[in-house]
Amino acid sequence: MWILIFWLIVGHAVADFSLQGEAMAKFKNRHNRPDHIPPGQKLTPCWPYWLSAHALEHGACVALATGSVVLGLCETLSHWVIDFGKCENWYGPHVDQGLHLVCKLTWVLIVLIGY
Repeated sequence: MWILIFWLIVGHAVADFSLQGEAMAKFKNRHNRPDHIPPGQKLTPCWPYWLSAHALEHGACVALATGSVVLGLCETLSHWVIDFGKCENWYGPHVDQGLHLVCKLTWVLIVLIGY
């Protein structure tokens, strides 16, 4: 159990900090706009792609750590919703990280009860 918790937290740290570059951190938020739009092009909202890619990275980490694609999909969905809420300023970064940790502990419990 402790090994699984460790790897889920490591995966979270890697996906939420190391893999999340400046562009992803900025453009996963629907309220951020590109600094420059080339002449002749119109603004096309791409935030769902950025947010989904970020959430999928988290889902992949959970799937790899747990061996469960279903839990990876659950993580993808929950991470997407939690980060969307943070981007909407419904709560700050500390609540965001706490909610992500609760998800990781939930996946551990699901693995332990042998869904």
